[in-house]
Amino acid sequence: MSHTGDLKKTALFDDVVKAGGKMVPFAGYSMPVQFEGIIKEHHRVRTHVGIFDVSHMGQILFRGPNAEKIVQKVTTNNMACEVGRAVYSPVLLPDGGIIDDVIFYRTGETEWLACVNASNKEKDFAWFVKQADGECEVIDQSDLYAQIAIQGPKAPTLMSRIFGAKAAELRPFSFIELDYKGANCIVAATGYTGEAGGEVYVPNEVASDLWKELLAKGEDLEIAPIGLGARDSLRLEMRYSLYGNDIDETTNPLEAGLAWTVKFDKGDFIGKNALVAQREAGLKRRLVGFVIDGKGIARQGYKIFSGDDEIGVVTSGANSPSTGVAVGMGYVPVDFTKTDTRFDIDLKGLRRAPAVVVAGPFYKREA
Repeated sequence: MSHTGDLKKTALFDDVVKAGGKMVPFAGYSMPVQFEGIIKEHHRVRTHVGIFDVSHMGQILFRGPNAEKIVQKVTTNNMACEVGRAVYSPVLLPDGGIIDDVIFYRTGETEWLACVNASNKEKDFAWFVKQADGECEVIDQSDLYAQIAIQGPKAPTLMSRIFGAKAAELRPFSFIELDYKGANCIVAATGYTGEAGGEVYVPNEVASDLWKELLAKGEDLEIAPIGLGARDSLRLEMRYSLYGNDIDETTNPLEAGLAWTVKFDKGDFIGKNALVAQREAGLKRRLVGFVIDGKGIARQGYKIFSGDDEIGVVTSGANSPSTGVAVGMGYVPVDFTKTDTRFDIDLKGLRRAPAVVVAGPFYKREA
């Protein structure tokens, strides 16, 4: 796919193109799928440090005395955290289907900033405004901020050089706000790769300065820009779900392996009744991780068989650069979800590749 003029550009578009980014349409934006190559970029993040332009993601602010009430209403997880903490949570329809999976940053006693998936920005904003019903402010700030992910074992070193030691010592899902060239930024210990590092929310006007400084001060750390292709392979190795592939409005958190994000005891939230009913009735299917036993790569949409019976569908799949094994995720009946259970992946009708269910992430980083 080629870049077309009707696509949006992030504040880092010129920097990304200058760095050699191969641009493709993604969620209405022109985004880099790769720079030096997906495999090289993947390994660079696993061994050194990479930076990602993820400014296509959305930022939606909840503000006001009733903000906590509304944020609790639209999420499954418990948002009653300290200022400076972040919480990951699905956002559900009344029937339990997943509207989006979101990270909420508590930026004040009566203020939360939600980072939403790029493809869901407009949908999420409309949903949040509807559910708030005037009880708190809901403000779409997506066009005001750039977002840069700094990921890899050497990321903390780089972050300390630019933001100070405190930024490199953040515990997971915590953040600080600080000044960068006169602009207020959020530096958070979050990410989508399974590696150390963080994500920085920076006003558009200083985003290019930060991008350039990261590359300059990370040169001795063998830093490089990373595209969306490697971002996808990195998240898949960790078995992190991708909205639109592994989760969507037809799936719910209990079957998607996200039960840990559902706090039934926190009070009412949208979708709670549906999840309670399903928990009591028992799940019919679950999202599993599997590895291909032999040659072949499972892709999204490929069918899963047990003998002659079609039992499920692949939601994500690729070769794992870190392990050299083809891996994937997919929904299958609960009887096929135990570790070491075997089934077959239909490879476009050409042949079937045997696969085996595995527990946990496909890749574990060294301590």
